[in-house]
Amino acid sequence: MREISIGRDNKFAMQHILIIHKLQKKDMKNQDHGGSKGSKIALIFFVLAEVALLSFFLFKLWQKRKHEEQYAHLLKLFEKDDELELELGLRD
Repeated sequence: MREISIGRDNKFAMQHILIIHKLQKKDMKNQDHGGSKGSKIALIFFVLAEVALLSFFLFKLWQKRKHEEQYAHLLKLFEKDDELELELGLRD
């Protein structure tokens, strides 16, 4: 049983070493290209701007719907109830 867990630990350690090695290779490739840092920053800025715009428009849409619901509720509260007026004899 001990031999099996040691084998799994070694496999786990080797996987991590390979992942770290691949990440280091990618970092070295990115360092060779001078514009990669600037393009990453531009991409992050672009994504944040899009998220902000989407949030703004969704908020405005929610606000409009909420206003329409409140207005409909207000109209319902103050609409004339013809049947009630006829039953009470307030109207001919």
